[in-house]
Amino acid sequence: MQPSASITCRDWPCEDMNHEAFQVPAISCDPISIRLVLIAEAPPEDASEGLWAGPAALHAQTTLLAFASAGLQAGSTKELLARGVYLTTAVKCAKRNYGIAPACVSRCSTLLEQELDLFTSVRGYLLMGDVAIRAFNALARRRTGKRVIPAGSTYKVRDGVFWYGDARVYPSYLQAGKSYFIEQSKRRMIAEDIAAALAWCGVGA
Repeated sequence: MQPSASITCRDWPCEDMNHEAFQVPAISCDPISIRLVLIAEAPPEDASEGLWAGPAALHAQTTLLAFASAGLQAGSTKELLARGVYLTTAVKCAKRNYGIAPACVSRCSTLLEQELDLFTSVRGYLLMGDVAIRAFNALARRRTGKRVIPAGSTYKVRDGVFWYGDARVYPSYLQAGKSYFIEQSKRRMIAEDIAAALAWCGVGA
């Protein structure tokens, strides 16, 4: 199964996004083997720096560092995939500006919803940053009528226990890109959140 084969945007309604940098993971995987899904913010404008572009790519590199800090060493994101960890983004087009409009996050959450539906054995979701949290809440409201993660600063809610069906949901901070290196305290919390999700999902070294 390859997610990029079935997930696409047909009308490109988000004017403030770079549609030429639309990215859905073009990797092959066994959907039954996926136990943990990490959802970052958006792909980079340069696809060669994305999550699946190789271990030297910026977004892949910082993600691998985050998992290593959580106790899971992996040489590549494909190695994470082989261990049951799938990586994607909440929004599928690259940003043109610093922020992403709430309407765009809501619209793109329908694509994220289609993507997540491909995986039926997931035990946990890691929501890396505010955009991922908003997108996940949007799809949850369509399905259940209520949000999964309550309103509030991430550092205040991240220790809560949240569920989406039978899966645990972990709100955290963005691990992909240059922002990962800015605040040591956030890197520590990211490592803690990933470690908790790995333990719950039974994903280890």
